[in-house]
Amino acid sequence: MLCLLVWITGRVQAGEPRNLLQQQGDVNFVKKVLLAKEKWMPYPAYRDRNAWNLFLGDYKQDLIQEGEKYLTYQWLIVKATDYLEYSRSDSRTIMEEPFNKNLKAISTLFLAEMAEGNKRFMDQLINGVFALCEMTTWSLSAHLSLQQGNNKRFPDHQQNIIDLFVGDVGSMLSWIHYFLKEEFDKENKLISERIRFEIKKRVLDPYMETDRFWWMGFSTNPSQLVNNWNVWCNSNVLQTFALMEEDQEKLAQAVYKTMRSVDRFINYVHEDGACEEGPSYWGHAAGKLYDYLQFLHNITGGQISIFHEPLIKNMGEYICRSYVGNGWVVNFADATARGGGDAALIYRYGKAVNSKEMTAFASYLIKESRDNLKPKEFRDVFRILESIAHNKEVINTAPSLPTASYTWYPQTEFLYVKNVHYFLAAKGGHNNESHNHNDVGTFSLYVDTIPFFVDAGVGTYMRQTFGSERYSIWTMQSNYHNLPTINGFAQLNGANYKSSDARFDNRYNRFSLDISKAYPKEAAVKTWYRTYTLSSKELKIEDAFELTTTKQPHIINFLVAAKPDTVKKGIISLRKEGKEVILHYPYQQFDVEVDTIELTDKKLSSVWGKELYRIKLVAKSTHIKGKYVYTIQKK
Repeated sequence: MLCLLVWITGRVQAGEPRNLLQQQGDVNFVKKVLLAKEKWMPYPAYRDRNAWNLFLGDYKQDLIQEGEKYLTYQWLIVKATDYLEYSRSDSRTIMEEPFNKNLKAISTLFLAEMAEGNKRFMDQLINGVFALCEMTTWSLSAHLSLQQGNNKRFPDHQQNIIDLFVGDVGSMLSWIHYFLKEEFDKENKLISERIRFEIKKRVLDPYMETDRFWWMGFSTNPSQLVNNWNVWCNSNVLQTFALMEEDQEKLAQAVYKTMRSVDRFINYVHEDGACEEGPSYWGHAAGKLYDYLQFLHNITGGQISIFHEPLIKNMGEYICRSYVGNGWVVNFADATARGGGDAALIYRYGKAVNSKEMTAFASYLIKESRDNLKPKEFRDVFRILESIAHNKEVINTAPSLPTASYTWYPQTEFLYVKNVHYFLAAKGGHNNESHNHNDVGTFSLYVDTIPFFVDAGVGTYMRQTFGSERYSIWTMQSNYHNLPTINGFAQLNGANYKSSDARFDNRYNRFSLDISKAYPKEAAVKTWYRTYTLSSKELKIEDAFELTTTKQPHIINFLVAAKPDTVKKGIISLRKEGKEVILHYPYQQFDVEVDTIELTDKKLSSVWGKELYRIKLVAKSTHIKGKYVYTIQKK
């Protein structure tokens, strides 16, 4: 979720110009309703020890104990060669690891000092802050060429760019400055002055002086990508301005600019509210939008608020509907199949949009030990403090899972259908989505919440993941999704490679679509209708096709998480966690091949184990017209 090149993915068409935030009022209205910090700040001052003890409750000792681990921490240097390594070996982790360790130490020391309040952590915190201020950039190595001019991959001291981490660091330092400025000044006023100087140089000035950062969404290109970067960066920028900008006129201008920018993200999102980046990106897409909207609501005393809009509620409830059970989630695109979401964030979002489904789901995640309320996002002070503030509310909420038997997202073309044993996820869409895989028409199937027919997700991010070689990676290719290889050809990436005639009939739990346009002209396919029908007994899959010519035998691919047993003709058995699932196929039409895919990437193996398997049903003959039928049943 940390990096996405704007030219990798786009949009089929521009989103509707809803401009929900700008409809709330112009810059003069913003200036009128902005509150002074002392009126909107919900947290106690550093010196108010009784208030902090009450606010933190059971968290106090945990935060102090975590901070004690860093009292002798040796601050790491992010070396010049760490940045160069991204160009040399494609590794981004060489630079990110020491940087993240330093940021984790700073955040932990800060929270420990706020919890204890006797300055025991202050010196180490000052060391960490000073180390940050001495860095040429707070940007990640993988983001430099995207943001800096002339495709530069090394920190340019003459440019100040804003990426995800620059925003994160700027926001974190702003909170530290707000709470501890007076204590820093007692040591030396240059400490807080240096923080203010660096934040102004790296965040405040660049944000107001340019519209060129792609994530702002101000491009005149109607198909420009506007993804989680937009709300992630704007949420941090808004907090930074609100905490650091003393000039009310400049503050109003900045707040209004964030509103204009975030409107571009809201305009881009489909009305159905689905997150095309998948559930594991929800926290930094819809979730960051919530953070932004909540903070904007706070600093304007609720005078600027769009939580009542159905779209915002739809975006929130997506995370509930994507949950399969037992810690598994639907994972289209680059999302991972494990998770459930940040319970505290889901609860707060649900409370803001009046969604009992979200608040109950958040409580479920807590009660089922799939989550806990311990702060996760160590760089996000706002989320940490808000999680602590809502702790008791989440715990005291009755838990439950969503009860809807199906959820159909007609604009995004995502479908979730479930019954007592099966959870089917299928999709249409196009092959130019954010964090795109070439996967138009694919599906995943869980039986008793166990994954059998799956989407691998994505491996550890590297240069190729977000470059011109993206689709050389097997996890991105349609041949490694549950899709056909037609006349020897796989799907291609691009906005023009898409589904058509996508329909869902909820009377029969039947989803059908034509996936022919997702394949190149060389595939010579006029139509290829894939239909999924889920009943209480089975999933039935039908492929009805028409070609203009025959070239090579079709291959029907199935990616599975259990080793296939292919001994019996027409039957492939899959056994996993004490369950058995049978794939029935017409053996008169197909031969069977099985590929074992060794998972050497830790990100993939941590989800699926050592191996995944690809079943290939290879057509014995190819015809101009034809129909294949397969069924999947729990035994």
